[in-house]
Amino acid sequence: MSNLMATSTTKIILTATISHYPTPTKILTFRRRLTTTAATQRLVPTPPDIIKWVKKEGGFVHPLIRIADSGPFGLGLVASEEIPKGSDLIALPEHVSLKFPVIGNDDGDECLPGLINLARHVPEELWAMKLGLKLLQERAKTGSFWWPYISNLPEAFTIPIFFSGDDIKNLQYAPLLYQVNKRCRFLLDFEKEVRREVDDVKLQNHPFGGRDVDASSLGWAMSAVSSRAFRLHGKALQNGNNGDVPMMLPLIDMCNHSFNPNAEIVQEPGSGDPKMLVKVVAGMNIKERDHLTLNYGCLNNDLFLLDYGFVVPSNPYDCIELKYDGGLFDAASMAAGVSNPNFSSPASWQQEVLSKLNLEGEEALLKVTLGGPEVVEGRLLATLRALLTNDVEAVQKHDINTLKSLSVKAPLGFANETAVLRTLIALCVIVLSHFPTKIMEDETLLKQGGSTSMELALQFRIQKKSVIIDVKRDLTKRVKLLSENESLASSS
Repeated sequence: MSNLMATSTTKIILTATISHYPTPTKILTFRRRLTTTAATQRLVPTPPDIIKWVKKEGGFVHPLIRIADSGPFGLGLVASEEIPKGSDLIALPEHVSLKFPVIGNDDGDECLPGLINLARHVPEELWAMKLGLKLLQERAKTGSFWWPYISNLPEAFTIPIFFSGDDIKNLQYAPLLYQVNKRCRFLLDFEKEVRREVDDVKLQNHPFGGRDVDASSLGWAMSAVSSRAFRLHGKALQNGNNGDVPMMLPLIDMCNHSFNPNAEIVQEPGSGDPKMLVKVVAGMNIKERDHLTLNYGCLNNDLFLLDYGFVVPSNPYDCIELKYDGGLFDAASMAAGVSNPNFSSPASWQQEVLSKLNLEGEEALLKVTLGGPEVVEGRLLATLRALLTNDVEAVQKHDINTLKSLSVKAPLGFANETAVLRTLIALCVIVLSHFPTKIMEDETLLKQGGSTSMELALQFRIQKKSVIIDVKRDLTKRVKLLSENESLASSS
């Protein structure tokens, strides 16, 4: 059994939207067992050879590519010998891409009205569920064209919606807990929509061939798509619609992730074959036994875990989400020894700065971040610089982009910049204190081993705490350098 709802948790500051989470309203279980933790377990014990199937359908697969176990990440593609840079690795014809059907397409794809009606209930941010409906339809269909592909899909996914309640709580990070619960609530509600749509529908019009579809099977489909689908651009694919089209690309979706990938997707028609949709090309020499890798995107670990079911160690794009709150930043500045902070009661000209930064007003975006390439989000940095000074003329002398840039050295003077950096350091200390465990404790628990979901939860929260510690170290170095520069300036 899989509990898809997190238990309640106390309010902490690491949130931009909510303060608590509902307790489970239902235990979601699979009718077929889809909860195995074996990453290499396929839907069927001995699925068809997907490489042969792709070739049979007119695709190309480099003869030196084979499928192999890649440890905790499941099956992946491996080079059996060295493959030179620039080599075509995989090429798929357009009909070997699973897309959501569009009314009026003359491509032989079924487009039952029930499936279209259900898709209208899927919010854009959960686009994977829309394509997941098509995946479920094909999985339920006897003799589906897509069965050789679907049978090779994992039986289970290491996505947080399938974690136990305890392991969800073990994530210790409110923004992710919110997203997990949001998806779980959607699946519970969407199950009801599906039942309403198929109630009393004749078998020939049933979008899933008469099969019962519940929240768990919907969750499997959504996870299969979110962890494997691509959103391709630039070619008219459906009814002349250019742009962003989600699709599942058999075999290509077995490439693992890397921020420094050895392969890349090229979305151009093959020479002499206008129906060739997409191919994968070696971006460098691929050594023997190397796994084929693509860059899934410059994402933080929240999205990697939510959509793909893994955590990237030392992810340069990982960050911490905070809610901008005057009281919190007043507390941080006072803890840093900064006198007269203005966060709770900014002057009118400071409120104008906040409005420009979209941190004031009815439609304000109060989520701010620490970490990632910026180290400190520009909106937050500009806010601190403006609210920790009383010199309105100095602030108005600079454009807002200057105030948002950490690379601009002390635009409002050494004293202001020191106060800003010390406030941010104190904020890091406060944020770390709201985690119930320390990194050393987490690392000890990780060494002891446990379920895949527990280990993922531990890895995730270790990385989040590491982000805060890295930001604190970076800011501390900047304070030291600033102090040295100020001493040099005063002595010259």
